[in-house]
Amino acid sequence: MPDFQTNLAWGTLLDLGTEEVRRGPAHQRLARALRAAIRDGRLREGDAVPPSRALAEELGCSRWLVTEAYGQLVTEGYLAARVGAATRVAWSPAADPSTVRARPEPPAPRARYDLAPGLPDLRAFPRRRWAEAVRTVTSSTVHYDLGLPDPAGHPELRRTLAEYLRRSRAADTSAAVLTVCAGITDGLVRVCRALRAKGVTHVAVEDPGWPRLRAAVEGADLRAVPLAVDEHGVRVDELARRKEVRAVVVGAAHQFPTGAVLSPGRRAELRQWARSVDGFVVEDDYDAEFRYDRPPVAVVQGMDPSRVFLLGSVSKTLSPALGLGWLVSPGPEAAALAAVNAVASPPPALDQLALATFVERGWYDAHLRAARRRFRVRRDLLLATLAEHLPRARLEGTAAGLHVVLHLPPGTDSQAVVRRAARAGLHLADLAAYDHSGSAPPALVLGYGNITDGEIPPAVGLLRAALDAVATPARGRHGRRSR
Repeated sequence: MPDFQTNLAWGTLLDLGTEEVRRGPAHQRLARALRAAIRDGRLREGDAVPPSRALAEELGCSRWLVTEAYGQLVTEGYLAARVGAATRVAWSPAADPSTVRARPEPPAPRARYDLAPGLPDLRAFPRRRWAEAVRTVTSSTVHYDLGLPDPAGHPELRRTLAEYLRRSRAADTSAAVLTVCAGITDGLVRVCRALRAKGVTHVAVEDPGWPRLRAAVEGADLRAVPLAVDEHGVRVDELARRKEVRAVVVGAAHQFPTGAVLSPGRRAELRQWARSVDGFVVEDDYDAEFRYDRPPVAVVQGMDPSRVFLLGSVSKTLSPALGLGWLVSPGPEAAALAAVNAVASPPPALDQLALATFVERGWYDAHLRAARRRFRVRRDLLLATLAEHLPRARLEGTAAGLHVVLHLPPGTDSQAVVRRAARAGLHLADLAAYDHSGSAPPALVLGYGNITDGEIPPAVGLLRAALDAVATPARGRHGRRSR
């Protein structure tokens, strides 16, 4: 062990209050506490323990008591002492077979290829420009921006986001009704609290749909009511039959996971329904910026801002690690929303200002243009590779977003395909994982955001191998098919 003091464990907590430790003379009690800290992993092999004088002063005991305890543990092999060097831990759980079972399981190996949905291209995060935005706001921010943040978000970011949403998403909004939040889930929780305060008890959610949205509704003590989706979007006719429902969460521009776009007729029906029941639409605008066959579809909120809450974030465009999103409220509901979420914390002010700078300088638009080009090429490569390996496969949701739905032959055990692929190093998502009713057909939701172009051919090859392995009937002992 090196003579210089590194990895010092001066602040390690010694539990001196347990019944076992309190028995016997003081130096034995200290030895037991140190031994327990070593065996529990709070002190690891190679850690330096405090000098006897320093630990004695901290514990309010004599130095003799500490040296006796150290000596006992040196004799037992838990500590190693060298003249002129720190006394260090010389034992690890791996050396004791009796502790092997208590050691935590190692984390599961990361998949070599990721074809699951939910992430953008994290390799393409604009590090240089984001860092420049952070440096800019850090050096130029006035002192009062470093105080307690505005619960609704920094006014500069609210103004910038409102302008961006009017320009790019045809939203009808202003800084006064826009709240900065930590993302779409955070925004939905806030909306649900406001709805509950208005007497709403049931909220419809798309089925299939993103499970975290359903969990956010239920976490706000509201009943989540599954609502079927078809190729035209959410089934508004079913919604009208659920008399207890006064709010619905909808992915109008690009439903997850089916990829359906809410048709013009359904949009009109949805607005009419909200007015007839004195209800609200919560629009999840999670990845509408990525459209490959035409300009992105405008938000429903712009057509009826008095009845629609609009949720968005940068999780699918930049990174979920930023924790930055927004919530646009109907004008009359803005004050009520703030009142029922009085203790909700906005993201850090410097991060908000960095995003405002990133948008104002045109870097966000430039990043989105580059991302659309990159994702379109990657989507085309994925579709071509799937056509080569699985020529009879049926695909849905290919015109927008960062994922497609791959329908499997009837009777295929899609969960078995996911497990088989995972063993081979391929991360897949089963459509059934997003289905509330349990009636989803066998299908996979293939994301292409967080995978490189070069990884797509081998990933699809592993997918084909997993499908073949699951589809191959079991064979008898002599190679014949078992009956």
